[in-house]
Amino acid sequence: MNLDTQQSPETAAPKQSLKAWLNSDVPASRFQANMVQLYSGWLKLVANPLAFLGFLILVGLLASAVFAPWLATADPVAQDLAARLTPPGTDGFILGSDELGRDIYSRIIYGSRITLLIVTLVAVTAPVFGLLVGTFAGYLGGWADEVLMRVTDVFLAFPKLVLALAFVAALGAGIENAILAISITAWPPYARIARAETLTIRNSDFISAVRLQGAGTLHIIVRHIWPLCLSSIIVRMTLDMAGIILTAAGLGFLGLGAQPPMPEWGAMISAGRKFILDQWWVATMPGLAIFIVSLGFNLLGDGLRDILDPKKSKS
Repeated sequence: MNLDTQQSPETAAPKQSLKAWLNSDVPASRFQANMVQLYSGWLKLVANPLAFLGFLILVGLLASAVFAPWLATADPVAQDLAARLTPPGTDGFILGSDELGRDIYSRIIYGSRITLLIVTLVAVTAPVFGLLVGTFAGYLGGWADEVLMRVTDVFLAFPKLVLALAFVAALGAGIENAILAISITAWPPYARIARAETLTIRNSDFISAVRLQGAGTLHIIVRHIWPLCLSSIIVRMTLDMAGIILTAAGLGFLGLGAQPPMPEWGAMISAGRKFILDQWWVATMPGLAIFIVSLGFNLLGDGLRDILDPKKSKS
């Protein structure tokens, strides 16, 4: 008993010191300040049940994409005409089979890779380009602002899906062209947000001080304006991911996205729409996958808006 009581303070001390280090009000370094901010954001995320649910859904999407070979129960493109249109839970088909006897569960698992690929590539292209256009337009002003924003208005004048359809029709069907078309149509909202943030920042005292020190336009934009725009961009990007997934599914539904036999969720719905009355699971299961992932992005986006928005009062 004495040994246990002597060991418990020693084992608890590192945990207490780490927690105190993460909760420090006076960080000793920039790294500690970043870790304190990250830990504070994590606590707020965990305290928000809906946002944390969205985070878990996206973790599930990532896990299913990474571990697809181990989670899938069959080859996603293997056909078995003798087992076509098998109901869920029958003959080893967890979610049933499609019109060619392919396992729908395995196709949904492998389809998460395509969805994650689309989301990732669009997330690293459209927001970055929009951030570039918006910050330069807002900081430079004048004719540069007019030209860049009028181009942005042209893209905003068309619905995303219609504009994506036009680009895919011009470039040709395929997953690569679909991703490119979605990226081209997704950047204007980010440019608008970045421009609005830049207009409120460019005349600040600290920007004037940096400018007096001899910093150039590119240095000011990259080192001082971009970091202040990132929180709004991240929130908008998270909320936009659901629309991007739906656009990609719409292109796949129309046969302009991923081509057969790739297990893309939109193409799976398109193939199953002719069986919707009798074999409902063929189109319903990939539709539920799209719904759940889109819901996860929306819930996480709402939570990140509360965490990252500096204008909101702290609870």
